[in-house]
Amino acid sequence: MWALPGDTTSGGAPLGGAGDRPGRRALILVENLSVPFDRRVWQECTTLRDAGWEVHVVCPRGTTRDTEAETEIDGVRIHRYPLRAATGGPAGYLREYGAALWHTARLARKVGPVHVVHACNPPDLLFLPALWLKRRGSRFVFDQHDLIPELYLSRFGRGKDLLYRAVCALERMTYRAADIVLATNESYKDVAVRRGGRRPEDVFVVRSAPATDRFQPVPPEPGLKRGKPHLLCYLGVMGPQDGVDYALRALARLRDELGRTDWHAVFVGSGDAFEAMVELSRSLGLADRVQFTGRIPDADLVRYLSTADVCLSPDPRNPLNDVSTMNKVLEYMAMGRPIVSFDLREARVSAGDAAVYAPANDETAFARLVAQLLDDPDRRARMGKIGEERINGQLSWRNSQASLLAAYDAACRGRVPGPTGTADKARRRPRS
Repeated sequence: MWALPGDTTSGGAPLGGAGDRPGRRALILVENLSVPFDRRVWQECTTLRDAGWEVHVVCPRGTTRDTEAETEIDGVRIHRYPLRAATGGPAGYLREYGAALWHTARLARKVGPVHVVHACNPPDLLFLPALWLKRRGSRFVFDQHDLIPELYLSRFGRGKDLLYRAVCALERMTYRAADIVLATNESYKDVAVRRGGRRPEDVFVVRSAPATDRFQPVPPEPGLKRGKPHLLCYLGVMGPQDGVDYALRALARLRDELGRTDWHAVFVGSGDAFEAMVELSRSLGLADRVQFTGRIPDADLVRYLSTADVCLSPDPRNPLNDVSTMNKVLEYMAMGRPIVSFDLREARVSAGDAAVYAPANDETAFARLVAQLLDDPDRRARMGKIGEERINGQLSWRNSQASLLAAYDAACRGRVPGPTGTADKARRRPRS
């Protein structure tokens, strides 16, 4: 067994609390994005660093940024591995995840003993290296960024087939292995309790929140509107479940059914549906008024958002989106922009009156709400102010920092019995 730094015991003996021992080490495992490009993970890293933790991250290399194999940024030590994104359906994901697990285990061994291993999904496979570390005295914090069964249903539309049952089983194993679960919102916490069998006191809500120092408005630039009175803006990932196609069809209705040609639209971001969305824009006759930028530097992103009159959150209602917190909504609010969204449960929790809500997946209603906001600058200003106040108040990262540190304190004090212990089984709810 490893003897952990700052411990007087080895093996699985309970560690000290999050604030009472020197030499505390955390290892954060990420497969979905590089770090610090993954903003949530980076905020968690710096929060832990500021609380006295020595933080290591294992993650894939980026394609155009975050390309160094080994680096230290602002006191956080990052270990990256090469990874090819999945192509070609389920077999491609098996190749990607197999390679990621091998590299993760290799680099985790290189990092050595840690007090906490903190695994961020997707995928729900990182519990495997986490279990290896747990057997050597680490505590396991599961940071649930996505509900993978819902993601599978929403992305592939294959129904509850064998692969669906497999991802459900992996989720259950991850919940069972974890000492503490971090949920991004109350909907995710409810899943961890109801479906994962976790006690409510073992699940901490750590909401994602934009870094307000990154989102500071600058003077609007009328030139970005390409000669039109208004600018519409979409920011975010462009995958099959993200609704960019809904936004484009809504903009075609804004032009064709409502007769509105007084706008230019910019779509910022990338993803595996990017090329398909560019082609859809052309086929809808929108190529002259819709601009796709790909990923751009933060300074350029802030220029577009500072100039935008209305921001778009077109995520359709599906099993995943209805219960997920959309980062783009929070980022629009940080910039004081009014939002048009489909009516999703967690969209209302996040945005409140900073957004207007079209019936789920109704593109014509979405277009009408865009037109209404374009005609009402006073309402846009009020909505933007509400969004800023929410981000700087109840949705502030300060609140999430406190919850994250409380979760680490709970893990390190050993208050959570092992998931296979008799007492633990007696307290947990039956699994569905």
